[in-house]
Amino acid sequence: LIDEAAARLKMQVDSKPEELDSIDREVVRLKIEQEALRKESDPGSKERLKRLEKELAALEKRSADLTARWKAEKDKLSDAQKLKTELDRLRIELANAQRKGEYQRAGELAYGRIPEIEKKLKNIEAAEGKGAMVEEAVTADHVAQVVSRWTGVPVEKMLEGEKEKLLRMEEQLSKRVIGQEEAVRAVSTAVRRARAGLQDPHRPIGSFMFLGPTGVGKTELTKALAEYLFDDETAMIRIDMSEYMEKHSVARLIGAPPGYVGYEEGGALTEAVRRRPYQVVLFDEIEKAHPDVFNVLLQVLDDGRLTDGQGHTVDFRNTLIVMTSNLGSEYLANQPEGQDTDAVRDQVMAVVRANFRPEFLNRIDEIILFHRLKRSEMSKIVEIQMSRLRKLLEDRKITIVLEPSAREWLADKGYDPVYGARPLKRVIQKFVQDPLAELILSGGIKDGEKVVVSAGKQGLTFNGKLAAAA
Repeated sequence: LIDEAAARLKMQVDSKPEELDSIDREVVRLKIEQEALRKESDPGSKERLKRLEKELAALEKRSADLTARWKAEKDKLSDAQKLKTELDRLRIELANAQRKGEYQRAGELAYGRIPEIEKKLKNIEAAEGKGAMVEEAVTADHVAQVVSRWTGVPVEKMLEGEKEKLLRMEEQLSKRVIGQEEAVRAVSTAVRRARAGLQDPHRPIGSFMFLGPTGVGKTELTKALAEYLFDDETAMIRIDMSEYMEKHSVARLIGAPPGYVGYEEGGALTEAVRRRPYQVVLFDEIEKAHPDVFNVLLQVLDDGRLTDGQGHTVDFRNTLIVMTSNLGSEYLANQPEGQDTDAVRDQVMAVVRANFRPEFLNRIDEIILFHRLKRSEMSKIVEIQMSRLRKLLEDRKITIVLEPSAREWLADKGYDPVYGARPLKRVIQKFVQDPLAELILSGGIKDGEKVVVSAGKQGLTFNGKLAAAA
């Protein structure tokens, strides 16, 4: 660990820092694009060229500033190293002078040269800021970064700022999961309890059962939790329990025992957690699993560990367990808009108790009900979906502006009380993405252009033109 952390610091001195290197690469890319655009004569290319030249000038200035700062810090570090070498030499000379009885020379060194060099060294070290590009001492932060790279464990987050982050958990999760305040609050409270050390350390961080109709945000909240807790939305394993309806399928979860086919492959669950111990484990449609699967889950929920087919004990204490189910969703889907979820909780829980054994339900930290989405919440979901489309268009530098009329039009088209927000994806694909693809391929929209989407009587328009007409 120390060797790798020290090697990374040495590389920062000998080669460009990561930030400066990425800026210089972007400058090269933009210059190539600039030369290509100079050969074009259409208005769109000329407009893009103007914007590119401004962007290029800003990046070149940033690169020059960072290069000057990096070289200055390198020079300071070099000066400091020379002073330290000189200081070590003078201290050895002082010790020799004292041993030989050369007191005049010893006095010159002890009260003249050595304090002078120590003062210079102190001034150089005092001038080094916390955000220095070049550092010479390996600290706990550097070691933590190496550990994080090796294991995928979010150590950097644990070093500072996690307390503040946990306290703002509801606010951040609500930006991705719309209209499920109770669910977000319940999950956040349970995670804070575990992080504060007030939960059994031998159990997973949290175990939740999400109940509700389709398209209301159960899987989205799981993805948001993975991103929030482990800084990566992909820090999640999804196991579809409809594939584990047979008795023999339990072996697929924990791995086949010795002598059986697939023994060396490991289990779908145990192998994934063994390789990446910090992640969210999602059991989708848990009610479809064979009863023997729940015997395996009992051990995970209670002891935070599981022994696979090869005899290895896999640690689940750093995982977050989420189970989703559609049981009782008919009561939640038929719930009048605005009615509190507690009004149908007893009916939903009666169905849940009829399908799961008491010892299984008692080991779950929280059973959370998701209510059906309201029409008023769809506009926010449209914005979230459109932000993902904007990211896809970033490489082409195409900007999409969605006017309020278009947002409401998409929300109306995509709203379905039974299917939740799922139809909205298809609506955006059909009425926004497909027309945009045709316009881009036909040259109606060029790279770097701004596209204003609005709604009229005949449907959506792109820069004032109907998609069909364009």
